[in-house]
Amino acid sequence: MLRGTRNPHVPFVHSGSCVPCTLHLTFLATFLFKLLNLHTAELYPTMHAPLPTPSPEAAQHSVRLCESIRRDIAGQGGWISFARYMELALYAPGLGYYTAGAHKFGEAGDFITAPELSPLFGRTLARQMAQIMACSAPHILELGAGSGKLAADLLGELERVGSLPDSYAILEVSADLRARQQTLLQERLPHLLERVHWLDTLPEKFSGAIVANEVLDALPVHLVHWRDSALAERGVALNPDNPLDYPCIVGARPACESRPGAAPTGHLGSNGYEHGFVWQEHSIANAALLHAAQQINVPGDYVSEICLAARGLVSSLAGCLGQGALLFIDYGFGAREFYHPQRSSGTLMCHYRHHAHGDPFFLPGLQDITAHVNFTDIAECGIDAGLELLGYTSQAFFLLNCGITELMKDTPPENLRDYLPLSAQLQKLTSPAEMGELFKVMALARGIAEPLCGFARGDLLRTL
Repeated sequence: MLRGTRNPHVPFVHSGSCVPCTLHLTFLATFLFKLLNLHTAELYPTMHAPLPTPSPEAAQHSVRLCESIRRDIAGQGGWISFARYMELALYAPGLGYYTAGAHKFGEAGDFITAPELSPLFGRTLARQMAQIMACSAPHILELGAGSGKLAADLLGELERVGSLPDSYAILEVSADLRARQQTLLQERLPHLLERVHWLDTLPEKFSGAIVANEVLDALPVHLVHWRDSALAERGVALNPDNPLDYPCIVGARPACESRPGAAPTGHLGSNGYEHGFVWQEHSIANAALLHAAQQINVPGDYVSEICLAARGLVSSLAGCLGQGALLFIDYGFGAREFYHPQRSSGTLMCHYRHHAHGDPFFLPGLQDITAHVNFTDIAECGIDAGLELLGYTSQAFFLLNCGITELMKDTPPENLRDYLPLSAQLQKLTSPAEMGELFKVMALARGIAEPLCGFARGDLLRTL
C-alpha cells in the first residue's frame, strides 16, 4: 500500500462573486465527497478488511511498549497529549515503531514509499539536487533515509551525470535503519561509501541540498477539538475499566471507537484489541498550541491535528542552513484544504501490513501512525525563520519538470520486460489517482537566486 493514499481528497471550493456558480460547486463537492465515502469499501478494501494477527513475538513487543506508555501516563498524572503518545509509539528507544527492528518498508513491511516503488523517483530527484548544489555547495543532507534506497538511487544518478556531492549526510534516529542503510549502500555503491556519514543531530551549519521524503507526516501531532464555545486538547488516559496489564488480541479489525474524531470514551473496539487506553479531553495548557488553534476557523464539533513538531524542525533546519535549499516531499494540503469543513475528523491514519485504518491504539509499536502535512504551516514557519519559499507543486509536476519521462527513454519500449514495469511505476508516481496529486513538493531556500527546475510548471502557491 502507498502510504498516505487512503484519506478522501476533498476539493477546496473557492468562493467567488457568482453565487449560483459557487452554490453549484459546493453542492458538487459535497455530493462527490459523500459518494466517495459510500464507495470507500469498494475502492479501498484494506480500510475495512480484518487486520493480520501479529506473531507472538511481535505481540509481546507491543506489550512491552504498552507497559512503557502506561508508566508514562501514570507519571504525568493520568493523562498525556496525543503528541506524546504518538512520540512514544513511534520513537520510544528500542520499542517504538521507527526505533525497533521490525521491517517497515516495501512489500514485506507496512507501506511503500516512492523510493521503494521505483528507482525513477530518486534518479529524477537527483536532477533537482544537482541544481541546488550547483547554486550553493556540493553537499546533501537527507532526513530519515528509511531503507537507504533513496540515498543509493540519488548517489548512483549523480555519479552518472557527473554531479556527485563531496559528502552525503544522513540524519537517522533508528540504529536498526542506520545499519540497513549502511548494508544497502555497501552492496550497491561500495566505492562511494566514504562520502556517506551518519548524524545523530542536525549539524550546526550546513550548505547544500537538504531532502526530507515522508518525514513530516511521521512527526507527532496534537489533536484539538473545536467546539462552538470552547477548545479542548484530545489526549490519552488509562482505561479505568481495564485491570489487565497486557493487551489481549481477540480478533483483528479496525476499531472505529478509537478514531480521534469519535467519542472519547471507547476502549475496546471491533478489532477485539484491549489496549488499555482511552481518549480524554483536557483544556489546552500549551500556550503555543492554544494560539495556533485559535487562529484556525473551522465549524463546531471539529477534530483535527496541529503539528508543533514540524514547526520546530523547520526552524531548526533554517537555523543551520547557510546557503542552499530544503525539499519537503510528503502528502498533504494547504491550510484551507487541510481544515476543510468536511474533513471534520482530521487526517490521522495508521498503516499495518499494507492495511490502512484509523485506530492509533492498535498494537502500539507494530504500526505506523501518520497525519497529512499542513503545507501552509510549513511555508509560514520557513518564511518566519528567514527562508524564501521557492516553490510548491504536486509530485507529478515536480517529477515531470525534473525530466522523469526523459529517463524513461533510457529503456527502449521494445524491451517489454524492463519497460512495462517502469511504465507502471511512472504511472503510480504521477497519476492523480495514486501519488501524483496528493503528494506535494515544497522548496524553502536561502541564498538561491536561480529558479528551481522542479517548479517550472504546476505552481500551487495559490492554494497555500
